[in-house]
Amino acid sequence: MPSKSACLGRSEVTPQQPTAHSHLEPECRMLKGQLPNTDKDLASCPGSPPTDNCPGPEKSPVVPLDIPAKISNEDPQAKTKPFTPKPPTKPRLERALSLDEKGWRRRRFRNSQEDLNSQNGAGPSRGSLQDEVPKPPAHTCFPPCLSTSLQEIPTSHRAPRNTGGSPSSWGNCVSGMIGTSLDLLHGERASAGSSPRLASRLPSLPLPAMDWNVASDCLRTANKVDADHADYKLRLQTRLFRAHSSLGPGRPPSPLACDSCSLRSAKSSFSLLAPIRTKDVRSRSYLEGSLLASGALMGADELARYFPDRSVALFVATWNMQGQKELPASLDELLLPAEADYAQDLYVVGVQEGCSDRREWEARLQETLGPHYVMLHSAAHGALHISVLIRRDLIWFCSEVESSTVTTRIVSQIKTKGALGISFTFFGTSLLFITSHFTSGDGKVNERLLDYSKTIQGLALPKNVPDTCPYRSDPADVTTRFDGVFWFGDFNFRLSGGRVSVEAILKQDGEASVPALLRLDQLSREMERGSIFRGFREPDICFLPSYKFDIGKDSYDTSSKQRTPSYTDRVVYRSRHKEDICPLKYSSCPGIKTSDHRPVYGLFRVKVRPGRDNIPLAAGKFDRELYLVGIKRRISKEIQRQQALKTQHSSAICTVS
Repeated sequence: MPSKSACLGRSEVTPQQPTAHSHLEPECRMLKGQLPNTDKDLASCPGSPPTDNCPGPEKSPVVPLDIPAKISNEDPQAKTKPFTPKPPTKPRLERALSLDEKGWRRRRFRNSQEDLNSQNGAGPSRGSLQDEVPKPPAHTCFPPCLSTSLQEIPTSHRAPRNTGGSPSSWGNCVSGMIGTSLDLLHGERASAGSSPRLASRLPSLPLPAMDWNVASDCLRTANKVDADHADYKLRLQTRLFRAHSSLGPGRPPSPLACDSCSLRSAKSSFSLLAPIRTKDVRSRSYLEGSLLASGALMGADELARYFPDRSVALFVATWNMQGQKELPASLDELLLPAEADYAQDLYVVGVQEGCSDRREWEARLQETLGPHYVMLHSAAHGALHISVLIRRDLIWFCSEVESSTVTTRIVSQIKTKGALGISFTFFGTSLLFITSHFTSGDGKVNERLLDYSKTIQGLALPKNVPDTCPYRSDPADVTTRFDGVFWFGDFNFRLSGGRVSVEAILKQDGEASVPALLRLDQLSREMERGSIFRGFREPDICFLPSYKFDIGKDSYDTSSKQRTPSYTDRVVYRSRHKEDICPLKYSSCPGIKTSDHRPVYGLFRVKVRPGRDNIPLAAGKFDRELYLVGIKRRISKEIQRQQALKTQHSSAICTVS
């Protein structure tokens, strides 16, 4: 005699559920109205004793062996064999199958914690997802193939039950199944007020064999934390969370922390810091800290993390401020030119005849660049001043910053002419920045050449930072001791030929006259001869002469002296290795008119090489006080801007005509 499970369907332990007349009456009413010759069969269903037309458990047909979930009540712990689920053979049942959506949503899958507990014999925790098999209702008296609940309707992942034991039995019950499903569909619409969603398309091929426990790696919820588990607090103390800013001593653990039972999820998905393997920590190497070591702070691996192309974006600017106390209202045109889509990694700004309030100038630089940048170093020599600002996440890869000065005037107390140099090593590339103010005058070319010679011999750099390539250095020339050198300032080289001829060229062609003007340039001529800036190059000039303007105007000198417009403000560079420095932009700022000079800037890409850990590092030092001043100014200006907009909107007057 077949077991009762043949009529109850798949379940591990047959639950006891009361028979609800509210479920059965709609079915019988619908079947009476839609199915022919079913009055006699359905008359005895609700509350009547069993008849021949309403088979009970003893008269239920034998279920085939390939039907899943045949576990008898006598042995609820019986182990089942792998099965091959089969989709329904009737595509017209998709509408009925979709009614099991509520039951499918209530299914819960096991996480990695419960998988491990199940292997160890422990039960799953209360706060995790688990695989719950839908429970069929208690056996009642109604014709086979008619379901009284949503969970008895076969799903798209389950083979249809054949309670009749033959294919014809299922076909005879199709109309009853559809009628019952439509009745339930109308009742569902009336109660929920929304239409159910149709089931997805059924697979055309049989699904692969699987066990009853379908928990897999793809269903693991490794980042869930079972807070309701009984021993959660005890387990929390033994977990090895990865160090993160959100896991401080006084903060609760982050909900994104990895599950201790899923070691494959140990890699953080919410931090940019890559996890460090324990075997890498245990490893020992005599190359540790050297150029070839993988764990070196200045090594190739660290360099590739921040600069995959091994090049840094550099901004270099020079400006003769003419000692003006009044600074321009905005420095965006200088530091953030419109031609650049992105801000640079390193900013170096040198000024000549700078304003008397040096701290105010530095605060303006910090305010313009904002909180992403910090003042790495600044130095002054009389009226000369140089500032180095760097992205704050790159300060760990800079060596100590060193500076040196040279005075070129005969009277050393007057420090308006001379040179100021700053040097440091970034990763494994040594950089030198020099700002100079040479002797002025149209005909004093030799004096300017002498200033250049004094500078390359007098700058005592580097001091404590080792030379990256000492065998190629010249003790008589400071520019040969560094991988990259940028020399910028007011060199005071003029355009020969007089003002009349220069103005004639400017009026005739405008910016197209630049090549004709450069043929009159004293510096270009001396560089071709090799008498100055040996080994240096200059980007192509595409702007008008930066000197000398009337303050606040675009016209060149209209005073009685009638000085000749000239390219006095320049930026030149040299590299120890060929093609290590690539100029991208070389221009002036015509919008800044507070001085008789226009600022000149250049954008460069500088190749960076990995370095050694034997250099003295700056240890992340920067001007914190200046940083806070710049941030406060940005905040106060933003508040003022918002208040101005609010006042403007409130003062608007609307008239109705």
